[in-house]
Amino acid sequence: EVQLVESGGGLVQPGGSLRLSCAASGFTFSSIPMTWVRQAPGKGLEWVSIINGGGGATVYADSVKGRFTISRDNAKNTLYLQMNNLKPEDTAVYYCAKAGSRPEGQGTQVTVSS
Repeated sequence: EVQLVESGGGLVQPGGSLRLSCAASGFTFSSIPMTWVRQAPGKGLEWVSIINGGGGATVYADSVKGRFTISRDNAKNTLYLQMNNLKPEDTAVYYCAKAGSRPEGQGTQVTVSS
């Protein structure tokens, strides 16, 4: 059974940082490109970033480029999203997902507010 468990969200002031984690199980994690997506209140899913199986290739949405960094530790079956210089418009529930699939976890809430 595929399981993706996100954690690390919280309340942070504008300009602050958070590191999200996604613990994966039930599939061969190192073979699968992974993504982070988010859903802001009242809006649809927004793709944030993708990383290939080996971790050497990454792509970002323009809205987060230069502020967010996606990475993975295949030995720990864990995906990460380092978020710096957070803005109020980054407020959303963040989900990890296999590339090309819809999120399956509960997500983690990120709220950026002063």
